[in-house]
Amino acid sequence: MNEQQVCELLGQLQDPFLHKTLLETNGIKEVSIKEEKNHVSVKLAIAKINTAEQMQLQMKVVDALKQAGVGTVGIRFEELPAEVLAQFRGTATESEAQDLLSPLNKVEFISIASGKGGVGKSTVSVNLAVALARLGKKVGLIDADIYGFSVPDMMGIQQSPKIDGNRIIPVERFGVKVISMGFFVEDNAPVVWRGPMLGKVLDQFFKDVEWGELDYLLLDLPPGTGDVALDIHQMIPASKEIVVTTPHPTAAFVAARAGAMALQTDHEVLGVIENMAWFESKTSNEKEYVFGKGGGPKLADELRTELLGQIPLGQPDWNEEDFAPSVYSRLHTTGKIYEEIASKVIQKLNK
Repeated sequence: MNEQQVCELLGQLQDPFLHKTLLETNGIKEVSIKEEKNHVSVKLAIAKINTAEQMQLQMKVVDALKQAGVGTVGIRFEELPAEVLAQFRGTATESEAQDLLSPLNKVEFISIASGKGGVGKSTVSVNLAVALARLGKKVGLIDADIYGFSVPDMMGIQQSPKIDGNRIIPVERFGVKVISMGFFVEDNAPVVWRGPMLGKVLDQFFKDVEWGELDYLLLDLPPGTGDVALDIHQMIPASKEIVVTTPHPTAAFVAARAGAMALQTDHEVLGVIENMAWFESKTSNEKEYVFGKGGGPKLADELRTELLGQIPLGQPDWNEEDFAPSVYSRLHTTGKIYEEIASKVIQKLNK
């Protein structure tokens, strides 16, 4: 086969995400032929790499070339540039555009991560989601901490999601659409599932939930760098990550692993939030640094990113009428800090 014949043959195959032929996407980047060894090497560009769909396309490429008489095949993949994907967004079908995991969907994923439990990652996730909604953004929140789900309780959510046919309708509170494992477990029972089953649940959260149009989808990740966190990093097309730590040096040291994991899986670290930064006495108005100082700025330096904000140790003012034990009001001093952080996040994502 010559180069033109290879291009004509492979050009008929479809990009698994764009559902356009490789000829239409200009996805055939390089063709190299070694006639003496009956070997063909190709470099292909598709919408998203390192996926099951890529493996399926790889098999189709090999089958097509071998049926045409090629002895051995070498394939390399790269991702199509963002400007090329943007061209196809306008021609996407409604189902393609609404598929959260499709590169054609314009939703921004923001993962909230921590190196260890107990640093207030879920509290940050909930309040950042609410703050973004208060600033007029369309926000969804996935409680992806499957074993340690807490978001529904933190937001004071009493009802369960509704089922419409084979679609799950998320619960909305404070302008945030929420889905959590906690909605599907009776009486706060422990989750004793193994990895593959958890992967299916997360897949459902992305594909079977009727999210509607979103600007941002926040993911409250499990602490650490275990299987579930890794599955999510590999599942979503691209994500900006916020790492939560306390001021304590050891907490910041451990949190650096979560940031490093994001970078290794080609996700961008958006910034660091230092939680429990100090305790401010209501009587003396003096700040006491209960967990020490410096962890947040040090972690931001280490990850070469920005310290988005410092949250003091405390709890929201509760009221029986609108009970949500972890959500700060817009007028609370800590609520204002979260709104400032949300504004920074919006500015960074708009650049």
